[in-house]
Amino acid sequence: MTQRTVSTLSSEIKDMDAAYSAAGGDAEVLHKHELASLVISGNKVLNANGTEGIVLETNRTEHGVDVNMTIKKGYKIPLPVHLCFGLIPEDGLQEIKMNFVAEEDSAVELIAHCTFPNAVKVIHRMDAQMVIGKNASLKYTETHFHGPHGGIEVIPKANIKIEEGGSYYTNFSLVSGRVGYLEFDYTVEAEKDAVCELVTKVYGKKDDKIKILEKVSLNGENARSVIKSRLAITDDAVSEFRGITEGRAPRARGHVDCMEVIQGNAKAEAIPIVRVDNPLAKVTHEAAIGCVDKKEVETLMARGLEEDDAIDIIVKGMLA
Repeated sequence: MTQRTVSTLSSEIKDMDAAYSAAGGDAEVLHKHELASLVISGNKVLNANGTEGIVLETNRTEHGVDVNMTIKKGYKIPLPVHLCFGLIPEDGLQEIKMNFVAEEDSAVELIAHCTFPNAVKVIHRMDAQMVIGKNASLKYTETHFHGPHGGIEVIPKANIKIEEGGSYYTNFSLVSGRVGYLEFDYTVEAEKDAVCELVTKVYGKKDDKIKILEKVSLNGENARSVIKSRLAITDDAVSEFRGITEGRAPRARGHVDCMEVIQGNAKAEAIPIVRVDNPLAKVTHEAAIGCVDKKEVETLMARGLEEDDAIDIIVKGMLA
């Protein structure tokens, strides 16, 4: 490796560290050998560190990286695994393919930060296949930071299978910077005694466009799920939410909960869909679309805030 190559990589690592911090992460955790971590800038793997109980493999492709991660049977990973995906330049394409398996009786927490601070013409695609094994557990938190320009398309797609007694909790947050265009598509198959919770929080501004599709099929007896969506849009932003839960087995229980706040000329649509084909299953839903509470805005304005700042504080509080 030449000195110039080393210098270039060092510069990229520093840039990704800064972007990771801007997205709300602590960049120091990406360099601790006792913590599992993965850092991908464009199609370059800047860091891939596994720990005991984790098998981590990466393969560089033309526009991204294929990632294979396995949590071995019986391992309870004591500390979170930190992931950072992003692009520093103003334009580019990043494609991440993730194959994740949590084997039987394993447990892990993944904390991901996806950062595109300078995006003017950027596309980020994520295609994930995930298997949560028997009595295994995965907690997955994903936080995005997109910068001020709105020139980004984020297209995450995931197919998740939760085997008997497994649990899957995910929290997707995109509240810092412009959304740009977001097309979110998650499908979950839950078997006997499986538990699933999907939480999505997005703040759209200007001409941002948001499309959320989340579907859970409760295929096994006693399977349980919650889909919870919190969307806030202002200016000329547009949002579409589809939350689908299917109760297909005895004592399956599911709930779809969507709340959207709109301001300005924004347009919002929320469609919770519940389907049941077993008489002992029960699936419920609720959806609400409205503006920020006027009294709350007036209270903050009385304390010296401008109206737009007051609304922003209230919305971010809802999305916290």
